[in-house]
Formats: sequence, C-alpha cells, structure tokens
Amino acid sequence: MMPIVLVVLAYLLGSLSFSYWIVKAALGIDVRTVGSRSAGATNVLRTAGRGPAVLALALDVAKGVAAVALARYADVDTVVVGVAAVAVVCGHIYPIYSGFHGGKGVATAAGALGVLSPLVCISMLFVFAGVVAIWRYVSLGSILSALFFPLGLYLLSRFGWVESDGVGWLLLSSLAIALLIVFRHRENMVRLWQGSENKLGGSVAKT
Repeated sequence: MMPIVLVVLAYLLGSLSFSYWIVKAALGIDVRTVGSRSAGATNVLRTAGRGPAVLALALDVAKGVAAVALARYADVDTVVVGVAAVAVVCGHIYPIYSGFHGGKGVATAAGALGVLSPLVCISMLFVFAGVVAIWRYVSLGSILSALFFPLGLYLLSRFGWVESDGVGWLLLSSLAIALLIVFRHRENMVRLWQGSENKLGGSVAKT
C-alpha cells in the first residue's frame, strides 16, 4: 500500500467522531455544544454518563491502534508509521466528517502511541493515573502524560529497553502528538494557572 494512502486512511480513521455520534444517539444533542464543548470521552462522561463515556473511550483508543497497526502491517518505513500516528490524532482533533471540530486527542494518541511503544505507553498511563488520582485534573494528567511519552521513549531507547531502529522518527512523531495535545489544552492550562479548572467529579465547566 502506498505511504500516502496509509496516512490518509489514518486521518480518516481519526476523523470518526464516536463521542459525537454516541451522545447524539443517546441524548439527541451535540456534545460539542455542552460542557467543555469537546467531542471526547471526558465530556461524554459529564454529559451522558459512565457507560457512553467508556464506549467512546474504547473506540477512540481503538482507532489510534488500528491506524498505526495498519501502517506497521503494511511494512512501510518507520517515518510513515510515525506520520500515520500523527495523522490519526489530527483526525480526532480536526475531523473532516464533523466540521473539523473534534476532541482533544488523548485517547486516540494513547492507542497510537501504544502500538509505537507499549512499554512507554504503560508508563505514560501510570503518569496520567497518578496525576488524576492526586490532583483530580484530567487535563493536567493528559498534558503531562503526553509530554512524558517522547521523554520516556528517549530514555528507554538510551538504556536499550526499546528497539533503537527508527526511534528518531518515532521520537519526532510522539513529540508532534504531545505538542498537538498541549495546544488543544491551552485554555485548560490558563484555567489551571488561575485555579478555576474543573476537577474530575466536579461541576461541568469548559474543560
């Protein structure tokens, strides 16, 4: 399969806005008009409850996994795999099917990065869980865990705990994904600084 086709397919997979469709089917409303106005699992949780949120989360992770696994199965160069990972996250954040207004990319990034390096992804999940457990800020956990991935990948590759072949491109792609997630959380960072960010289990705010 041609590399450009794999990248386009990754973006189109990412553009499948499951959070939007699930809340639309369950409540008849556009999840992007309530709560944080984000088409992501956290906003689904606050809007429609735990069941729909778990389903949205699982599907968002799955599309990240599928996009990168497809690229790896096609046995293309590492650079194409890395670009496909970035493309699927871009699709989630800026979905072509939903007016380029999607979610914040965290769950899809976890799926994509999990295929790139499962060991680093597991470490990233521990960072996320620890931050949320201590401070109860999903946004802070998302930002720090996303930034941890390229750092963790670099450190583990230096110690020989992950394959070094093509790790340069994987580092670049994971850094690009981390920066996308940080950019998408820029308003959350302002509220974190101001002390007005919504905590997990708190009242609905624009997070």
